[in-house]
Amino acid sequence: MGSVASGSRAMKTATQPKPDFAVIGGGLCGRLVAWRLAGAGHRVALYERGDAAGTQAAAWVAAAMLAPLAEAASAELLITQLGAASLDAWPRLLAELPEPVFFQRNGSLIVWHHADRTEASLFERRVRANAPAEWLDSGFVALSGAQIGAAEPALTGRFTKGWLLPREGQLDNRQVLAALAAGLAARGVELHWNTHIDDRAMPDAHVTIDCRGLGAKPVLPTLRGIRGEVARVHAPGIDLTRPVRLLHPRYPLYIAPKQDDCYVIGATEVEGEDMSPVSVRSALELLSAAFSVHPGFGEARILELNAHCRPTMPDHRPALVWNGAQTLRVNGLYRHGYMIAPEVADEAVRFAAALLERRVADVDAFATWRRDARWSELFHLDSLNQPDPAREPA
Repeated sequence: MGSVASGSRAMKTATQPKPDFAVIGGGLCGRLVAWRLAGAGHRVALYERGDAAGTQAAAWVAAAMLAPLAEAASAELLITQLGAASLDAWPRLLAELPEPVFFQRNGSLIVWHHADRTEASLFERRVRANAPAEWLDSGFVALSGAQIGAAEPALTGRFTKGWLLPREGQLDNRQVLAALAAGLAARGVELHWNTHIDDRAMPDAHVTIDCRGLGAKPVLPTLRGIRGEVARVHAPGIDLTRPVRLLHPRYPLYIAPKQDDCYVIGATEVEGEDMSPVSVRSALELLSAAFSVHPGFGEARILELNAHCRPTMPDHRPALVWNGAQTLRVNGLYRHGYMIAPEVADEAVRFAAALLERRVADVDAFATWRRDARWSELFHLDSLNQPDPAREPA
């Protein structure tokens, strides 16, 4: 297959100057990067194998919960710090987009059935070990059964204890993708939807930013996919006002209420890059667990059962990988895409601008940049011919 498949906007002609940046991959992170760069006045071209809606991206199949404290039960401090900073950034970002996006900062509710009470103590220990300290004082509130009912009337009498994480939030993932697509067009980004890019013939640009997710496996061989499966249901009358997480040793669950009585139900994780439809077992586990939270879900209508694979590095951290020349690879956001994307994208934009301006052009400059960066742990040097300065002896 050639470098660009049919169906895209025409490639730039020889008379047009090449763009400052070519962003390869138009999922959530690629769109954010391209939008930020264009907003800074740069000429940007975006290439995405799927459509403008984003239906082929992992970001299309997501609950888009912004929950750094809840995720601290399974994620390290770096991830929760990125999430906390990104949660503060989302309202400002959304205010700049040309289309409205559902955004809610009403907290998260954590509940468990009495038989699974040991999961609660384990969850609390992990959260307290991995969460930003400033989030624990006012962000982790123990609730009695009556207080759960007051916070979520739909759950009155169903749980005897729980936690409210009042600082957390969520948004509508598909509205974000649509608003970013509109924002890219408004900022004059050269858009190439439904366009395949061959690694052997990358688009011509001063700087290339590779945000392809699992599509970058040929150049990031340690990248792997973690499959996630979700159900979208329509359940009028339940009226949850915030995401609810059910602790369970086998079927941990989240239920994220969206607009118009829609709910995203998920939490399954399967190692491997299987893009096949949702299994019967996963569907039964998800829907049975949701029914145990509220029996009204038994009458919900299933709108979609979706599966996708999240791009994951061996350490489960996002990675900004410089090739030693004019290419930056942004990848590995794993299950935390919406939660951490604003900070990861902004860090990528700052570094890409430094590449364009030749402020980073060699290993020494890269080492200095990484040392001074806010999120220095994200940066890596990927070059067979140059040593990684972080690994050199002092």
